[in-house]
Amino acid sequence: MKYDKSLNKILLASLVCTVFVSYPNLLFLSLDLNCVPAGGLNCYIDNTLIRFLLFWVLSAGMLWANQRWLKDTRLVGRILPNVALTVAAFAIYKGITMLICTGFDGRPIILTFQFFVMGMMVLLLGYANYLSLVHQKKDEELQQLKIESLQSRCTALTNQINPHFFFNSLGGISSLVRKKDDRLTLDYIDHLSDIFRYILQSERKGLVTLEEELEFARSFCEVMEVRYAGKLDVCINVPAECLSLQIPVLALLPLIENVTVHNMIDSEHRMRIDIKMNGAKELTFVNPVYPKQYKPDTHGTGLSNLEKRFMLLMNQQIRVEPTEKEFKVILPLA
Repeated sequence: MKYDKSLNKILLASLVCTVFVSYPNLLFLSLDLNCVPAGGLNCYIDNTLIRFLLFWVLSAGMLWANQRWLKDTRLVGRILPNVALTVAAFAIYKGITMLICTGFDGRPIILTFQFFVMGMMVLLLGYANYLSLVHQKKDEELQQLKIESLQSRCTALTNQINPHFFFNSLGGISSLVRKKDDRLTLDYIDHLSDIFRYILQSERKGLVTLEEELEFARSFCEVMEVRYAGKLDVCINVPAECLSLQIPVLALLPLIENVTVHNMIDSEHRMRIDIKMNGAKELTFVNPVYPKQYKPDTHGTGLSNLEKRFMLLMNQQIRVEPTEKEFKVILPLA
């Protein structure tokens, strides 16, 4: 158990204890002043301040000992150690005041009662602090387990994306090979190398900067432009001050893939994808809708996985706003 040793907290709590248990002294203050001999007022005030400060220091020491040394999880188990601390503090107090403060004993019965009350308060405060630390530690452990769980689930979701993209890429290479265009084929493979490198590195990442993700999107779209012979165009318009914002890694990949899977892209249906920021500093992904004549061969998991990843990593929801003419997805940023 890691105990809280904050000196400020200990001093504040011990000051509260000291003020609380010192109220009987205030009741007898006027009576004591009447009994002080002429010329002894300054000495009386000095002695009172010394006793108050000493009481404060001793209560702070008892609180510190409760936090530093007493690790018993039961309140009953802390009673005897606190009794010993109280007796030791009382003995130190009496010994120091007898040496320093002369001419005023401070009423032994009231003093004993004050140390008894202080011992009870220190016991309860120390145990309350222990319970607070136990609760804090459990919260930290639960948070750590949650983070590990989120990371595992995000890795699983990313692994579902990789095979889908891989098979689509093989289809693109096959198409270029049939056209016997060696230059385009080599460029396509070079782009694929960069893309796969980013995807493989993404296994160790959760969130990336928007700049990194947009660079990946540009490379990916260059591959798509080769596959669709320039009939797919991507326009990215993001201010420089927004590039440091964070987004789940590979967030744009399923959106771009969905455009090619669900839409016709040909000379009559040229595709333009707009990636830009809105007024709320959210990333908007917009493309026109040219639905295919046949049902796409897809499992429909891309957008669902993306929604889950945003919830897991950012605890925020993406917004999908489809119309008859365009498909818009709004992605929150961190």
